[in-house]
Amino acid sequence: MSAVAQSARQKGPIVWLDMDQQALDDAYDQAVYAPNSLQIAKRRTANSAEVRARLKPQRLAYGSTPHEMLDLYVTAKPDAPVMVFIHGGAWRAGNAADNAEAADLFVNAGAHYVVLDFINVIEAGGSLFPMVEQVRRGVAWVYNNAKSFGGDPNRLYISGRSSGSHLGGVVLITDWAKDFGLPPDVVKGALLSSGMYDLEPVRLSKRGAYVKFTDAMEEQLSTQRHLERINCPVVLAHGTYETPEFQRQTREFAAALKAAGKDVKLIVGEGYNHFEIPETMANPYGLLGRAVLELMGLNK
Repeated sequence: MSAVAQSARQKGPIVWLDMDQQALDDAYDQAVYAPNSLQIAKRRTANSAEVRARLKPQRLAYGSTPHEMLDLYVTAKPDAPVMVFIHGGAWRAGNAADNAEAADLFVNAGAHYVVLDFINVIEAGGSLFPMVEQVRRGVAWVYNNAKSFGGDPNRLYISGRSSGSHLGGVVLITDWAKDFGLPPDVVKGALLSSGMYDLEPVRLSKRGAYVKFTDAMEEQLSTQRHLERINCPVVLAHGTYETPEFQRQTREFAAALKAAGKDVKLIVGEGYNHFEIPETMANPYGLLGRAVLELMGLNK
């Protein structure tokens, strides 16, 4: 149902804020607000294939299961910073191979680019915890092995899109010292596009049909409830053609970080939908490309 048709239909009982169940379900279904989503997905896959064929990433394991693999794009610059990208896909789709389109930007700017693969929520039996654990292990592996591929472990950054931004947010609240024996400031900065940072409304939406939410999952994996653990600059972004919930989630997370005295920057992409705004990270003059190079100090 289109947003226009949505406003014209009869509203049911309120479930979240001013939304009934259908409105909430639509607010967590990007296709409702982005009719060109399939077109963009095809473009991303084609562009990623072209980048992979040209840059020939290394395929490396960061853990013991088949899911725990990553693509590494190496820059020629020695002792270079590293960007770890976490793909989206509503927690149930996506892979590293189809998220290579921004590799050129980082490699050309003098940074290594890592794209993680990890289990999806369907394969994990409906739990988000295995995804989070694998992504955290992936980031820890990159920190521990950065020097082996010419990276600087003390300049490690993360980025993500959509559900990958949710996972990226949870990476920021990791207890690195307790869980991995690493410094508390493993991540030096994050750019998170169009994510979810409090899982309460997501749990109430139709995503609850395939994510088996529990109180513990909601509490532990809602980044916005653990702001005290965030210790690096965070850049947040959303487009004006995103769903109302993805805009609100980003806006309110940014406000909460600012109120907590954290280093945060909010970018609002005028005229972009949920699938269009991540494409701008592949362009050094694009909305996210410019922002991420600035975050990493590579815009000189």
